[in-house]
Amino acid sequence: MSGAVLYDYWRSSASYRVRIGLNLAGIAYRAVPVDLTKGEHKSPAHLARNPQGLVPVLDIDGLRLTQSLAILDYLESTRGLALLPRDAGARARVLALAHAIAIDIHPVCNLSVARHASELAGGRGDMPGDWMRRFIRPGLQAFEQMLGGFAQAPFCAGERPGLADICLIPQIYNARRWKAEIDDLPRICAVEAACKDRPEFAKAHPDAVNPAPT
Repeated sequence: MSGAVLYDYWRSSASYRVRIGLNLAGIAYRAVPVDLTKGEHKSPAHLARNPQGLVPVLDIDGLRLTQSLAILDYLESTRGLALLPRDAGARARVLALAHAIAIDIHPVCNLSVARHASELAGGRGDMPGDWMRRFIRPGLQAFEQMLGGFAQAPFCAGERPGLADICLIPQIYNARRWKAEIDDLPRICAVEAACKDRPEFAKAHPDAVNPAPT
């Protein structure tokens, strides 16, 4: 469906999730960059879109939506994406996978949090890299163990990409960006390889969105 507008930042994990979701739904959208490094998310124009001063913001179907998981829930409800199982128990288990990243790992590794940690460190150590690695690797190690309860066939929880995959792939990007070791996590790496073969994921990748990063 055309007419959607996505306000995002190319390296934002939450924005990356929504780009994947929009691609899986086959929704054409116009991207409006909001540069977090320049503080554009705190501008009056963006705060009028989202008082939290966060990305992404999605204008679609006459609505203005915020929060990536809420946006993905809307896309699932209105576009039939089947990102979660219908069975209540299976749904809860897959939601736990997604939340392990989106609610536990991602917030503490948010750019604003990492910057504040760097300021408190007063220039000591490799900041914010040390901060990112401190949380990303243990979080993904736990996720790897959680995946042991599912058959990667080839995605996190089955034969088609779902909410857990949409949350995992942006976190893998961050892990590799900050040099957090994950190559010894075979289930995660297998899911990464499966998602790389899907154009919906490839088109959403930060390097595809901003091919000449600064």
